[in-house]
Amino acid sequence: MINLKRWRFQFIQFFLGVIGILIIVKIYSYQTSPEAEAFRIGTEFAYTTLYPARGDIYDRNGNLLAGNITVYEVGVDLNIVRDNNNADAIALALSVNAGLDYADIYTKIIDSIKQTDPNIPLNYLVVADYIPADSVKKIRAYIKDLANKPGTPIESKLGGIGFKAHYQRFYPENSLASNVIGFVTLDNNGYFGVEQEYNNLLAGIPTNVLVPINPNRAEEIPQVEPGASLILTIDREIQSAMESILDKTLDDSGSDSGTIVVMDPRNGEILAMTSTPRMDLNDYMSFFDIIKDGTFFNRAISQAYEPGSVLKILTLATALDTGAVQTTTTFLDTGVIVVGGVPLTNWDQGAWGLQDMLGCTQHSLNVCFAWIATQIGTDNFYAYMKKFGLGHTTGIDMAGEATGRLKLPGDKDWYKVDLGINAFGQALSVTPIQMVMAASAIANNGRMVQPHILYATVENGTQQNKNYEVVGNPISPQTAQTLNELLAESLNTETSLAEVDGYRMAGKTGTASIPIFGGYDPSFTNASFIGWGPVDDPKFMVYIWLEKPKSSTWSSEVAAPVFKEVVEKLVVLMGIPPDQIRLQMTGQ
Repeated sequence: MINLKRWRFQFIQFFLGVIGILIIVKIYSYQTSPEAEAFRIGTEFAYTTLYPARGDIYDRNGNLLAGNITVYEVGVDLNIVRDNNNADAIALALSVNAGLDYADIYTKIIDSIKQTDPNIPLNYLVVADYIPADSVKKIRAYIKDLANKPGTPIESKLGGIGFKAHYQRFYPENSLASNVIGFVTLDNNGYFGVEQEYNNLLAGIPTNVLVPINPNRAEEIPQVEPGASLILTIDREIQSAMESILDKTLDDSGSDSGTIVVMDPRNGEILAMTSTPRMDLNDYMSFFDIIKDGTFFNRAISQAYEPGSVLKILTLATALDTGAVQTTTTFLDTGVIVVGGVPLTNWDQGAWGLQDMLGCTQHSLNVCFAWIATQIGTDNFYAYMKKFGLGHTTGIDMAGEATGRLKLPGDKDWYKVDLGINAFGQALSVTPIQMVMAASAIANNGRMVQPHILYATVENGTQQNKNYEVVGNPISPQTAQTLNELLAESLNTETSLAEVDGYRMAGKTGTASIPIFGGYDPSFTNASFIGWGPVDDPKFMVYIWLEKPKSSTWSSEVAAPVFKEVVEKLVVLMGIPPDQIRLQMTGQ
């Protein structure tokens, strides 16, 4: 009997033990189940979209033009911050150490507390954002000092402050190359220039990940792959020099605005591009104060204008290539020519007598070039202008490029006289970058290259260089060489103000009337200059455009000296010896 009872007790004990084990196993299974994991994650973590660090932008020599700095979002955990004392302490800490408005912070916290149910867990309240790292360092030191004071209930007053680090776009050179780079707003979108053109590449791919809800666990937030970095063709030293020259030129000439473009005509790499006005890219909110109505962010690519006589180089290139004229062809300039029933005159209203093509170019005779256009013929003239890219964008990799306007026979507003007028660069419009691309065919043995600003991308540790593109061969190598020499000879006598001692350059001035309603402005002009060198082996092409200069209306007097100053700076920065030394070094 006793054994039976003992057996029963042992059975019950065993049974209860099994049940206990089963309960423990079940509890463990609950705790390790997918549902339990989802619940735990849901209370401790939340899915959010992480945006990669935006890629950096460098010049061709590795100088940083656009990068990122770490800033902080400052917030409070409203589960800890529950009363006026908390709000007061936090507002004071942020006011003293970060320069934030005490009343604004205090009111924001109090209003959030009042509008929520004290029995419901509260969320993280953002009270300020884009706080510099040094300010956050001061706040943390303030909290630490306060915690070390005896009797200070730091946990109840400042324990609810949290910090979340993130990136903000930063431009270490401020306004340098601002017209090229563009800027990024707080929503991480790029506007204008490279920042807009390559926005998706720079911004990277946003990723959905689990992050801790507790802001004090921010270090647990996973890292995502940053956006691609860009290496530009821009040379920081050349860019800086061109901006300084342009600013001085505007002061000296009284011009309303100006543009300078420097390109390698062999491959289309833009070495410098500047126009006015410029802005500090770190202060993009000043955009509307600086870039006012009717003002372009980058005139070199976005503003089309009537270029005047710089376009004569394309007219002469067409004439030589079609055989309409030779360099020795002569023309008797009587001071007037009638095209389409309309008389056209020279810039000085004078007659220059018998001239060959060198003389017509040296003296920039409108009458002669209008005659050359009639010898080319309407169909050939406009076919070549299109081959040179007029009336179309160049495809330069920057946002906001304009097309310009090339009226064609058949257009409602094209008249027969336009053939003669277009030949000397009026009644059509181009952008500076279009003229640079077109002229590259002359400097580059007939090969016209596409201008570009991107040198290479760097992504996942791999650099991918951009190849340059030949976008056309509008003229033959023989035509290019002949015209190259003619323009070099012409420059020697057209304006000595553009000559650079020791270096032989090719170039052409351009003084253009400015169209207004009902005709052209009698008071102001646009002064332009295009040139390249050294003539035998061009390594740079320079385009200068000054709008409405006050010191003189003539390009030969205001734009030509700028070309000389630019070249004198370029040959030093690019390490190009004088022709005599360079040719001796190469054995020529």
